[in-house]
Amino acid sequence: MIFEVSHRTHYRYATPVAQSQHLVHMTPRTVGHQTTIRHNLMVEPAPAMRHEGVDGFGNPFVVLEVEVPHKELILMARSAIETRAPQATDLAATTPWDRLDDVITQAPGGLDLDVIQYRCSTRITGATLEIADYARASFGQGRPVLDGAMDLTRRIYADFRFDPGATDVSTPVEQVFAQRRGVCQDFAHLALAGLRALRVPARYVSGYILTHPPPGQPKLSGADASHAWISVWSPETGWCDFDPTNGIEVGEEHITIAYGRDYNDVSPISGVLIGGGEHVVTVGVDVVPLAAAPAA
Repeated sequence: MIFEVSHRTHYRYATPVAQSQHLVHMTPRTVGHQTTIRHNLMVEPAPAMRHEGVDGFGNPFVVLEVEVPHKELILMARSAIETRAPQATDLAATTPWDRLDDVITQAPGGLDLDVIQYRCSTRITGATLEIADYARASFGQGRPVLDGAMDLTRRIYADFRFDPGATDVSTPVEQVFAQRRGVCQDFAHLALAGLRALRVPARYVSGYILTHPPPGQPKLSGADASHAWISVWSPETGWCDFDPTNGIEVGEEHITIAYGRDYNDVSPISGVLIGGGEHVVTVGVDVVPLAAAPAA
């Protein structure tokens, strides 16, 4: 499938911002099942400095510095992406989760730091005993690791309610677990906390997903949103993606932006300001399927 994605972020500040710096993760990655055809980021006011690079997780990023006083900041990212259905995986044919320690530590090529780093909890994904026990229910002795990950994905979907008003970016994972509601970011962090408590390598994935309006209703402009899910490692498959918000394996309607240990590694926009006071931010996202590839 080919998609065109528009992601507009508009900040309005109570008082003028004298200067600001921003780190932006809005460029879709080119990975095995996805190719970025083109990407463009427009910024108002125009930044005095703009630097593009790749971070330690392999994600494209942009650093912006705005040096003129401003009470509004607008970022518009437009991308065209081609996705393909991920290769079918026999989840039940993967290594038992309780043998991963031996596989990882005794690998012929030595320790793979890209795998090891995703076994470690972060401040956001630290598991309580209750969360660890919840995850362990999906991982009986000898259960294949990706089969267990799929079971955990389905249980989170069944046991938790999607509620945009229940949490914000600072809500701890133990609160999400206690109240049994949240959004995609929360469910991804909850899954990561449980998996890492069992020493299973798992990473946070940010991106987009194509949404479908109710039957008979038109799709509203700006009604899509950023999305988040998880990726779990096995020696047979490498990384395999699961979406706890929807209880499914990730398919060709998911568009990957970035990988990290948690949301803080891959947030769409972060930064520092001089001035500004309180602010209001509005975000509009459109994910539109195209019949053919757009002009480059």
